Order: sequence, then structure tokens, then C-alpha cells
Amino acid sequence: MAKIIGIDLGTTNSCVAVIEGGNAVVIPNSEGARTTPSVVAFTNNGERLVGQVAKRQAITNHDRTVSSIKRHMGSDYKVNIDGKNYTPQEISAMILQKLKADAEAYLGEPVTEAVITVPAYFTDSQRQATKDAGQIAGLTVKRIINEPTAAALSYGIDKEEEQTVMVYDLGGGTFDVSIIEMGEDVQQVLATAGNNRLGGDDFDQRIIDWMVKEFKASEGIDLSQDKMAAQRLKDAAEKSKIELSSTTTSNINIPFI
Repeated sequence: MAKIIGIDLGTTNSCVAVIEGGNAVVIPNSEGARTTPSVVAFTNNGERLVGQVAKRQAITNHDRTVSSIKRHMGSDYKVNIDGKNYTPQEISAMILQKLKADAEAYLGEPVTEAVITVPAYFTDSQRQATKDAGQIAGLTVKRIINEPTAAALSYGIDKEEEQTVMVYDLGGGTFDVSIIEMGEDVQQVLATAGNNRLGGDDFDQRIIDWMVKEFKASEGIDLSQDKMAAQRLKDAAEKSKIELSSTTTSNINIPFI
């Protein structure tokens, strides 16, 4: 029987997994990472880039790079690249196609079905737009599941006694908290609240702003005005932020800036 993949289509990063031996196993992408940046870019010659390669040139090729498209799902928003309009569903489908291809390479067989998670606050139109994106990507979306419910299920909370749990979700571009009622036959989101414009990207930006300010004070040069330097600052800020998740201090060293 063909495998059904599970996809977390995130604002900043996306992830794909499959059930193996009764457990969810995260599928590494073609670069060997467990998550794929939700970024799509187009080069000067029309080549399409998705994921880490697109993110690496996001600042130097700003006008042809699309990120955080999830925020526009279910709206009539359009992205114009070189005179062509793309809907949020079409851009999301490009991300899903990469995840699908990575899953197929890992499993060694075609993948046609998926379960995709969405924020608990997503409206019917946003959920339908997510399903449409899956269809464009060549996937039959078997089910749309609320992200906090999926998180609670992964911890096996539905196998325990009936209880009410709080799920805290701090992502790259969004932050929300949900109260969920979990039981043998019920997984119901009772309430959800948060900020869909607050996340890890904002932490990165604070570190970037601090580096720019410190460098300008000591050298008299504004690095934010140089695209190549700004890209390197962004990469260094994110790396430092990740380090600070497990250590109390982090050294940022960017040679020949």
C-alpha cells in the first residue's frame, strides 16, 4: 500500500514525515536537513529555487523571492514575478512539490496522498486554499489537521485519560497557544490565541539590528545598506539564535564583512 505523508506547511519552515513501524519519522530533504525553508525564488533566467537555496539568496534577489506566503492563504493576494502573477496556492504548491519529491526519494516510491496541518485559527477558505495547494502539487489531501492537535497526538496524549492540555507553538513567523480537549474519541480545540506576526524571524531581526548598530558605532559603516553584507548578517544572526537555544552566550564572527 502506498504511503501517506504528513506535512507541516509552515510560515517560515516546512517539514514532511511518514509513519514507519508505528512511529512518525521526519524525512530529511535533499540537503540532509529535517526542515525546508518555506521560500520560493526565481533567478534572472527563470529557474525556480525552493527551500534553502532560495533562502540563501533572499536578500540579494529580494524582488524575485517569496517567503511567508502562508500568511496570505485564502485571500486574493497575488505575487508578481517578472510580469507573471502567482496565487498563494501556487507558491505553496511549489514548496509542497519539493517536500513530495524529497519524500519520494527517501521512500523510493511515488507519493500521491498527504495529511497537511494548519493553524487552529485558519478559516474554511484558508483550509480550502491549503487543500488546493496540495492538489496543484499532485497530492490528494486526505485530511487537514489543526497544528496543536497534531502536536498533542504526536505525544500520544489521546492514548491517556481524558484531559485538557495547552499547546504552545512558537514558530518562525507565528506564535500561538491552544487549549485542547483530548480523549479517546475526541480532539477538540476549545480556544486559540496568539500573534501571527511574531516568531523566530523577529528574534533574528533583533540580533541583526544590534550587529548593524554596533558595527556602525565602531566603524562608521551602515552594513544594512549593502545587500551582500545584509545576507551574511541574516545567516549569522539565525545561527547565533539557534546556538542560544542551548547555550547562554554566542560569538558572532563574520570575516571580511
